[in-house]
Amino acid sequence: MQPQTGFQLYKRLLSYVGPYWFGFVLSFIAYAGYGASQAASAKWLEMVVNAVEDGEFEQRALLAVMIVAIFFMRGAGTFIGTYSLAYIARQAIHGLRVDLFNKLQTLPVSYFAQGKSGQMLAKLTYNVEQVTEAVTEAVKVALREGLTVIGLFGYMLYINWKLTLVFVAAAPFMGIVVMIASKRLRRQSRKIQESVGDITDSASEAIKGHQIVRIFGGANFEKRRFHEASDRNRRQFMKMTVTQAINTPMIQMLVALALAALMFIAMHPEVMAGMSTGGFVAFLTAAGLITKPLRLLTDVNSKIQKGIAASESVFEILDASDEIDNGTRRITGVQGQICLENLSFKYAPDLPAALNNLNFCIPANTTVALVGRSGSGKSTLVSLLPRFNDGWEGKLTLDGVPIEEVTLQSLRAQIALVNQQVVLFNGTIADNIAYGAMSDASREDILAAAEAAHVTEFLDRLPNGLDTEIGEGGVLLSGGQRQRIAIARAILKNAPILILDEATSALDTESERHIQAALDEVVKGRTTLIIAHRLSTIEKADMIVVMEHGQIVETGTHQTLLEQDGAYAQLHRMQFRDEV
Repeated sequence: MQPQTGFQLYKRLLSYVGPYWFGFVLSFIAYAGYGASQAASAKWLEMVVNAVEDGEFEQRALLAVMIVAIFFMRGAGTFIGTYSLAYIARQAIHGLRVDLFNKLQTLPVSYFAQGKSGQMLAKLTYNVEQVTEAVTEAVKVALREGLTVIGLFGYMLYINWKLTLVFVAAAPFMGIVVMIASKRLRRQSRKIQESVGDITDSASEAIKGHQIVRIFGGANFEKRRFHEASDRNRRQFMKMTVTQAINTPMIQMLVALALAALMFIAMHPEVMAGMSTGGFVAFLTAAGLITKPLRLLTDVNSKIQKGIAASESVFEILDASDEIDNGTRRITGVQGQICLENLSFKYAPDLPAALNNLNFCIPANTTVALVGRSGSGKSTLVSLLPRFNDGWEGKLTLDGVPIEEVTLQSLRAQIALVNQQVVLFNGTIADNIAYGAMSDASREDILAAAEAAHVTEFLDRLPNGLDTEIGEGGVLLSGGQRQRIAIARAILKNAPILILDEATSALDTESERHIQAALDEVVKGRTTLIIAHRLSTIEKADMIVVMEHGQIVETGTHQTLLEQDGAYAQLHRMQFRDEV
């Protein structure tokens, strides 16, 4: 896909304003009134000067009413225009932010593996807010000051079109300055947004890993890393400030030169002869008044460029390819037979194979344990079943159906997962057990799952039992307690396929014994895949698959593998020796 131009990006950004066109029209009318009031004030000054010069003091009542009306028009225009644009802008930003978050829910797992979470959070928060300036402040100033310039310019043409052309002569030079500044501002805005992502990454990692930071003396390192990220952000901001600071006085200087030429020509006797005193004063007043909106209009450019740069990074995510789901078959109530035929998988074409020509079948309602050293391919294999990764070679079937033919939603509805890195959400214990599609589960079912996972053993010690808030990521609970809640969540789902990736890794010996007893009951009547380093937990498995370097080297029961005295027996002896 070719990169979009700034105009295309801004046009796409403004499309979020489309549903609120009425508010935009209202703001346009309001700011048109504001711009007209500026021109009316110059006209009022002309009438005042002429009235004083001609001694027509009977007009004082009219002039008094006019000035009140002018300021009322200006105030009403400012309020209505500002409120209308702020409303439609926040609606647009809300829509953009929601679209971005919803998009994150549809991206493939590989996208998250490649990207930095801090950068994603920065786009969802900071970058989207930068867009706000482009569709609020920028549009507000462009409308208000642009219509003011049009009103004043029209009035100047009305008074003396020849003198007005002197002012117009400076426009091309202003355009060149704005064009040069635009390119620099957009480039610098992009760098600022990247630096904000680096700050978010650094802070997030240091906060989440605060215990590791302190125990390994990493505080100084993290301080230095954060300082460097923040300093990069500071430098980029200063570069942008320099560009903005130079841009404004250059525009003002061009306007000043145009005003100087205007004054010089206007005060020529032949020119003065064709104008009344009031008209002359009004013309100069209008010319003076037009300088401020012109200056503000040039400042709009920086806001627009920031918004364009921010929208570019946001649209980059929105345009990313969704998780591939070419499946057309919906499955329910599967038996749970899983077969692999010549199955191979690489995370990238230039990387070695994570899985290499795997062939075996798992009968329905059996428990299979995957063992092997780290990096042997166990986690990769189980990640293919719910299609967290795609692009394998060979066949992977569920009840004889190739899983790539099955819709992702119906496939994943048949699978429950407990992984080593327990994921809990800010809420109550009950909320985390009955998570997602299970949120409408009855209290009795939630409690039954909690009992099966031995969660109830520590509920009595908590202030509100199942309704106890556990904090972000379950920070208020121990590792073992968090893991038991995750197991209870899997039990409640009651899926025909259960994946346990080191499900008892965070449990102490006593808790593990209780959980193991629970799991012995849970695995009955379903197909279970267990990844375990602690071999004592999988001795009762119907089949044990030993993996090395992405290949299957042994299969069998615990006893038969020990009798073979192969790779599994070696692992068992090493672990037994370590435990002793």
